[in-house]
Amino acid sequence: MTDAAAAALSPEEIKRYARHIVLRGVGGDGQQKLKAARVLVIGAGGLGSPLIAYLAAAGVGTLGVVDHDTVSLSNLQRQMIHQSIGIGTPKAESAGTFVAGLNAHVEYIPHIERINSENAARLLAGYDMVIDGTDNFGTRQTVAEAAEAAKLPLVSGAVSMFDGQVTVFMPQGKQFRDLYPDTPDEADLPSCEVVGVIGAVTGVIGTLMAMEAIKLITGVGEPLVGRLLLYDGRAARFTELNY
Repeated sequence: MTDAAAAALSPEEIKRYARHIVLRGVGGDGQQKLKAARVLVIGAGGLGSPLIAYLAAAGVGTLGVVDHDTVSLSNLQRQMIHQSIGIGTPKAESAGTFVAGLNAHVEYIPHIERINSENAARLLAGYDMVIDGTDNFGTRQTVAEAAEAAKLPLVSGAVSMFDGQVTVFMPQGKQFRDLYPDTPDEADLPSCEVVGVIGAVTGVIGTLMAMEAIKLITGVGEPLVGRLLLYDGRAARFTELNY
């Protein structure tokens, strides 16, 4: 992560992050690391919403968000950082409005474009972590390849219907292709638009992804490297698979 030496906390920030600062394992040093961090979130939708909310609340100093889409009425069942008044607004802009209202100490950078193999390297440049909350396999694969090429940690999550999953890919460690050695047929991966998704499951998985990012930044705990955490919302059960 970025050197936190210059990330001194103001009196207002010390008060704002008091529960982090008194927390053993985080403390003032961890909060300075959060302030110094530059994190790029891909997608401001169902997973991106809790991600953006908790990273901004935690005091991540620079938060970039990539999303080409606009807010629609059907998003609001799960994408809680957006509002009815923002329907038709680019999601990256709407997310910025939310962040500005929550924490003025966060530098927010919107990227209103679709990430692809041609622009991925440019979008990732200048960040020290990537978090992928997109909803299709092809984009997730593109993001993973770009993060590996840039030697950046990648927190990756996905949801469908009542279920979700989270893992972490690290430079020089297990990568996306280790988990998915074969590219599946897109016809075998129906979108949430087709099969549906319970809104709260995006909150569960998105919050877990935010937690993994905070762990990586602060150095607290054991990240989900080489481990896939599966969540079954109907059974209220977590399962872990090594890969």
